[in-house]
Amino acid sequence: MSQQIVPPRSSAENRARVVVGLDGSAGSRAALEQAWLRAARSGAVLDVVSVLPVQHVWSRPAPDVQRQDEALADTQIRARALVDEVVSEGVAGAVEVRVRAVPGSPAGALVEAAEGAAALVVGSRGRGAVRSAVLGSVALHCVTHARCPVEVVHAAPDQRASGVVVGVDGSAESFGALRVAIGEAVARGTTVRVVAAWEVGNMWSDMYALTGPEKNSVRTRLQDAVASAVADAQQEAADVHSRPPLLTIDVAEGPPSDLLVTAAEGAELLVVGSRGHGAIRGLLLGSVALRCVVHAPCPVLVVPPPRRAAPAEEELAPATAQT
Repeated sequence: MSQQIVPPRSSAENRARVVVGLDGSAGSRAALEQAWLRAARSGAVLDVVSVLPVQHVWSRPAPDVQRQDEALADTQIRARALVDEVVSEGVAGAVEVRVRAVPGSPAGALVEAAEGAAALVVGSRGRGAVRSAVLGSVALHCVTHARCPVEVVHAAPDQRASGVVVGVDGSAESFGALRVAIGEAVARGTTVRVVAAWEVGNMWSDMYALTGPEKNSVRTRLQDAVASAVADAQQEAADVHSRPPLLTIDVAEGPPSDLLVTAAEGAELLVVGSRGHGAIRGLLLGSVALRCVVHAPCPVLVVPPPRRAAPAEEELAPATAQT
């Protein structure tokens, strides 16, 4: 397929969007390439957002509007030049692209830009040996606060990789991630590897052996739950797609994050569900998802839980005793 930028269409506002954050770093360039491919596969508009950090200090509370506008214009020119450079190097697919520069906090601006989007793609700052310390506050904030799936891309992903890996643990969030993984595999024309991990917590005594479930029982319950979820997801995929992907299931004992990171070797995408429900999402991403985002060798797509409807007014009213 030829690579090109499709001229904007008037209907773009009603089409799906893939948002990507661009700041000129190697990680954001890799994110741009992955976001382009994602938009090309789905027919979505690629919304390239470059954020100009604006800081207000006490000594000068009034911003210089003219200088800010000039900086925004320069930022947009640089972002457009990088888009053109990626296109000239042969990224595949015809995509409608919108490039914009906005002022503000990079993390907050990207989360706001991604509201209502099909996906947000961000680069990782993961350089050096201790990647957990350099994931990047922007990527971490986006993963924990965006309401759409967020793909975190490390610099220079393996172009020879194939297959989608998804972690399933029996929770509703992981089953949602399974459905997303199937959609990703259909769009990419590849397979899905479902990884379900379980482990018995470490104890200082033999008490767990006396009070906890037997290992075989835990494994059997997990296998049954995963098999049932996969069967349902396969049926849904068959109803929607003419050629649903091949799914395989691996159930293994061990730390889930370690097994998922290992399974992601050679994969083109790892999909995990987020535990992000509640008021403080940053604390509820889940250690498994966080470790996968930090340590996986391939891009990681974090799928948030579905939005919950606001409770009805009568549900919020305090209960009263009746006589």
